[in-house]
Amino acid sequence: MSAAPEAVPASPDVDVFDPRRYAAGLPHEAFRALRDGNPVAWQEEYEVLGWPAGPGFWAVTRHADVLRVLRSPAEFSSWEGATQIRDPDPEDLPFIRRMMLNQDPPAHHRLRTLVSRAFTRRRVERFEADVRARARRSLAAAREEARERGCCDLVAAVTDDFALLNLADLLGVPAGDRKLLLEWTERIIGYQDPDQAVTVLGPDGRPANPRSPAMLREMFDYARRLAAYKRAHPADDVMTALAHELTGAELEMFFFLLTVAGNDTVRSAAPGGLLALAEHPAAQRTMRDLVRRGDIGAQSLAVEELLRWHTPVLSFRRTAVRDLQLSSRRISAGEKVVVFHASANFDERVFDVPHTLDLARTPNPHVAFGEGPHVCLGAHFARLQLRVLYQEAARQLPPYELLPPSERVPGARGEVRRLVSNFIHGVKALPVRTVG
Repeated sequence: MSAAPEAVPASPDVDVFDPRRYAAGLPHEAFRALRDGNPVAWQEEYEVLGWPAGPGFWAVTRHADVLRVLRSPAEFSSWEGATQIRDPDPEDLPFIRRMMLNQDPPAHHRLRTLVSRAFTRRRVERFEADVRARARRSLAAAREEARERGCCDLVAAVTDDFALLNLADLLGVPAGDRKLLLEWTERIIGYQDPDQAVTVLGPDGRPANPRSPAMLREMFDYARRLAAYKRAHPADDVMTALAHELTGAELEMFFFLLTVAGNDTVRSAAPGGLLALAEHPAAQRTMRDLVRRGDIGAQSLAVEELLRWHTPVLSFRRTAVRDLQLSSRRISAGEKVVVFHASANFDERVFDVPHTLDLARTPNPHVAFGEGPHVCLGAHFARLQLRVLYQEAARQLPPYELLPPSERVPGARGEVRRLVSNFIHGVKALPVRTVG
């Protein structure tokens, strides 16, 4: 579908579609220009990185408009065209709609109510001791590496496996199978990043959609086998609970959602927060002081600010259900509407001095975990992991700073690099050295 008649195509300076723009960090200048002058802007969807061109979409960058879209499934549907910027192949759309993420009420509400029973606060918080022990072990190894070599990569030493292994514990995935979760996540999320996953080509020579039924068959087979095992050998874990609530496609698709979102959101947020503290020594000192004083409330505020600062989920797509108006733009039924969480979290209309990292910021109505009926189901577990990791980093690590560019190794783990996709924005290397 073409742009609405009054649509103004984005200039190169305010192009927020191209995933390559995010490799060096968020395009804050482009986001601010859009928020100030064209908050619902038409973006061309050209061919990039081997992926075909699309019809274009409306980029929504102001906080208030993002909230309206996320809170209004009757106007902006997750079901119509799913939730990724790129249109799925028409033959794959019915399959993709089986996932809770790609449903609207009332179907979404029914499924969310069922699976919410697996994510009780008691079950999630039971894993805090294991999460803390894992953080301590990883950070101790990083500290020893830094002592011996003068520097270390916190992503490789700590955060690469932290969220993955925590999720595996929560799900009840056997130890020998845990690397499968990482393999599937990198295939599905990192498909646009040559450093993150090997792109699988289809018969036509173009990249195969990693979310297609054929590419997910292995994961689904495993989900069915694991559920059968949990029914026969129940335990106090999420997969046991899900196996008694869901069957068939609903079980498979929810396992897919958990494996990807439950792993990679925290896997992206955790190093992003550590990077922010490395780049802001005063904030790092503040965090150490909060942990030393045992001020859990203030530490929780700090976690929220680090989530706002490094928003792991860049964007989500919706589809207009009918002709409507959003921030003075007329949007036609069937057009794609993409909300940019990463822009909303720096909206000057909502956040005072948004480009200042303020660990005591309150209120802090960021949208790092979404909003409305699709707000992140695992947000409590994500916050628990991040709080524990930052606490233990403050206790275990001496003051640290980012290695200067002259001391990094280009193209290797010594270089700060970022996972780039239309969904996740994460730090892939965090070379630091101790100071003081």
